[in-house]
Amino acid sequence: MAQTDEFGEELVDFVRRVAELKSARSASGGDLPTVLDAAIFELDHVADQLWPWYERLSAGGTARTTPADRADRQEQQLLRAVFQRFPLPVALVDRETVVRRLNFAATAFTGVRAGYATGRPLTGLLAHADRAAFRSQAAAVARGEGDRSLTVHLQQRPSVPVHATLTAVHPSGEPRTTVLVVLQPGGPKPPAEPTLGEGANGPLPDLAEATRHAALMELLDTMTTTLLTTPPGDRGAVLERAARALHGRFADWVIADTGAAHLARTTVLGPSGKEGATVSAQDPATCPLVVEAARGGSTVLQIRPEDPEAFGHDTTGAPVLAQANVTSLLCVPLRVDGAVRGVLTLFRCGPRLAFSMAEAQAMDIMSRHVALAMRQDRS
Repeated sequence: MAQTDEFGEELVDFVRRVAELKSARSASGGDLPTVLDAAIFELDHVADQLWPWYERLSAGGTARTTPADRADRQEQQLLRAVFQRFPLPVALVDRETVVRRLNFAATAFTGVRAGYATGRPLTGLLAHADRAAFRSQAAAVARGEGDRSLTVHLQQRPSVPVHATLTAVHPSGEPRTTVLVVLQPGGPKPPAEPTLGEGANGPLPDLAEATRHAALMELLDTMTTTLLTTPPGDRGAVLERAARALHGRFADWVIADTGAAHLARTTVLGPSGKEGATVSAQDPATCPLVVEAARGGSTVLQIRPEDPEAFGHDTTGAPVLAQANVTSLLCVPLRVDGAVRGVLTLFRCGPRLAFSMAEAQAMDIMSRHVALAMRQDRS
């Protein structure tokens, strides 16, 4: 019975990875060979592993399992001793690529704290085109099919190739095989994060944090001035001017939709006219994030969004989040007196710093001010 359950889990994993490969068909031409290799690999897995396993179960036999031998246990003990101080970025993930541990070098390389990454998929740090292939290879390693390696790209630095090496380990206390991932940057090393210095009277102030706070206060002042100087009564003008105040300095993309039950796209400000035109023609009712914000009336903050289809597709059929290489987003309802008057969606792309909780809170404040300005009439 245990072998039957394990076979069922393997089959469910395979179906999920096939669905991911289908969604990866919208990748650019340069990324398609990687997706094709992953698809061929999955077909080989069915022919070489799943089908013989099914035949053994049908005949009443039991599927073979890979025991954890003594050498693997010794390797795991050594890994625990050197894991945190290993000079290369190293992550320990399960067969679903969910992070169990990150060492110090990995947190510095990815820019993600270990506490935040633990319990989240490591693929969330990768470019959309690399996620399906990475999941497929990680699943193969976890099944005991040998070590693998592939080249991936971090979503924050998509131009820098990263060589990922995957090997199976058997930590004590873990019911299943886990995967050790070693990341080797192929480009120049990222600058080291500044450390907090000690002064005569204690820690020195965090100048970077103070600078971000000052920039946020300046943005709030700009938004207030914009709303006060916009003639009342023209809701479209209020929303467009508010979007322009946020575009560039605060977000790479600003998308405005009016209404709640019946959404209408009014403003799209992006990095290029062509991309903006395809998103402008999109029906906001096909964007799950926008619909959820309009109905629920709550702000949505996502860092490295896992689902590339969360904002729907453009006119070419490609997922908007994947095409724009969105690394963080804010979807904010324009709500006043309990009623939603529209939704503002903001994207940050590529290497730009992700939206923080403080910025999300400030955006929530500005959204209420925008909604109040849209409520005013000319009288």
